[in-house]
Amino acid sequence: MNLLASLRYLAALSEHRHFGRAAAACHITQPALSNALRALEEEFGVVIVRRGRSFAGLTPEGETVLASAHRMLHEHERLQQQLRSEVDHPRGHLRMAAVPTAMPLLTRFAARLRARHPGIVPTVLSMSSVELEAGLDALALDLALGYIERMDARGKKGQAARLKAWPQTVEHYFLLRRRKGPGKGKAGDGLRLAAPIGWAEAATLPLVLLTPEMHNRAIVDAAFATAGAGRVLPAIETNSVLTLALAVQDGEVCAILPGAMVDTVRRHADLEALPLVDPEVRTPLGFMAPAAVRPSRTLEAALALLQDEAWRAEVEAHSGTLRAD
Repeated sequence: MNLLASLRYLAALSEHRHFGRAAAACHITQPALSNALRALEEEFGVVIVRRGRSFAGLTPEGETVLASAHRMLHEHERLQQQLRSEVDHPRGHLRMAAVPTAMPLLTRFAARLRARHPGIVPTVLSMSSVELEAGLDALALDLALGYIERMDARGKKGQAARLKAWPQTVEHYFLLRRRKGPGKGKAGDGLRLAAPIGWAEAATLPLVLLTPEMHNRAIVDAAFATAGAGRVLPAIETNSVLTLALAVQDGEVCAILPGAMVDTVRRHADLEALPLVDPEVRTPLGFMAPAAVRPSRTLEAALALLQDEAWRAEVEAHSGTLRAD
């Protein structure tokens, strides 16, 4: 039995929660994956995987093995990078994730990192805040971009010390909608930044919002409550930020988006963005990484890029309050 390979299959099964998808991700057949996991169970003398007609989760013993698997795979990747990299030329993989509304910034970061260090292969994933934090805790992620205010809540549970944060920007929120009437834009005009609108007024409009398990939805719901709008029932719910933008472009609904997401549709002349006020909601966004492990060469390169003035300027230009061109 190849122990590292079997542990990698276990990590893939935990991530994909489906035997077929985990096997495909590992480029093996499903029977090969199942056989490797059974060999792993024989090696440790415990049942690791709950089996039924489909994947039913890991046993408590399986969760213990998985935690060790993540640590061993992390150290294996770190050692490989150390051996393969030259002084100024890191080589290897870097697994990164962001909350859905921060994906535009993470994508820009991955592209800039790859341009500076061609030997780095970034993996860019979209995750909820809970999934992101669990991935960092388990060492399944190297770096994540999310809501650093949640670290305060984690600190009350004794968990915040496991993560280190690098603040990036502060989310400002906008109502995105189609332009109507004589002011409708023409090709080449670009998105219009219009006058502010109150959260209470926005609550009366047909809205497409993220689903309740998303932390961004909790922020939006809290703003509506503060504005006295009470519980707002959306016209459309989705866990996809792409759907948020497409629903506005193709329908008669409005969306509430942070500046980084609005920036991605600034070339659309038929849209307008209205800053949301009363209350003015500001949410810190930052990169996070495990604090108690030695960083890999690729993570060291990524953390160095975070301190780069050119990157800071790019963050400022594509998030925050936004400014008219």
